[in-house]
Amino acid sequence: MARNWIFLVLLSVIWGASFMGVKLALEGFGPLTVAAIRIVMGAVLLTVLAGVMGVGLPPLANRRLWAHVAGMGLFSNAVPFFLLSWGQLHVSSGFAGITMAVVPLLVLPLAHAFVPGEHLTTRKGGGFVVGFIGVAILIGPGAWASSGAEVEGWARLACVGAAACYAIGSIITRLSPKVDLVSFSAGALIVASLLITPIALWVEGIPTLPNARAMWAVTYLGVFPTALATILLVRVVHSAGPSFLSIVNYLVPVWSVLFGTLLLSETLPASFLGALSLIMVGLAISRARGIRRRP
Repeated sequence: MARNWIFLVLLSVIWGASFMGVKLALEGFGPLTVAAIRIVMGAVLLTVLAGVMGVGLPPLANRRLWAHVAGMGLFSNAVPFFLLSWGQLHVSSGFAGITMAVVPLLVLPLAHAFVPGEHLTTRKGGGFVVGFIGVAILIGPGAWASSGAEVEGWARLACVGAAACYAIGSIITRLSPKVDLVSFSAGALIVASLLITPIALWVEGIPTLPNARAMWAVTYLGVFPTALATILLVRVVHSAGPSFLSIVNYLVPVWSVLFGTLLLSETLPASFLGALSLIMVGLAISRARGIRRRP
């Protein structure tokens, strides 16, 4: 359906622009504060939405469900938001966006280990190897040599670490007992808020009023990639299924690079584009249907 494709492209634009948003927000806030503000804003908006929809928060008596909620809050929000914010102090927004293409590749071995029925076939394994070579190019020896600063290499590892967190978070969500996705996401953001806000206040203190550009950027991060994107995600999953939604992983890196180069005047070495190409080929191989033999 055309509407699903429109929502999918809109999701990819919103998430792709989030890396540019983080870069601008860092002009006025510390990395922990950026992560905390967007999480708190998202938590408030989704909790209100869950109330309006009548789904509320997950039942507190269901401890197993809340364990998954807490896991999502930790691995899909608190930790990766901080890692990306800190990493983008030292790397471009385009690079951070490219690393998100790693998420579905990392899901493959995790799903094989933890999700019943999800086996790592030869085809999927081959795709993982090709994609992993692309990841190695992103964070290999050339990453440290590119600027001569060791911290840049750690920043690149932080971005890949954020992708690993998202992969873990997706497995936790997949293994969770069935519950409304908006309710689940609202609970996860509440948990993430309780985890990261005290740390941000302790390490970086109460934020002062920043410049207007940083304020608008952090507001965008809280409203669009964190809250509104969840609503679109629910619509797409309910209408077209999670497999269709996974196509967004091919689009987000492209938008992040376009926004970074066109609006922030960032430059990316050719090796980055080569690495992205290998990651995309790996994704294509791992997701391609097996060739049917003629009878």
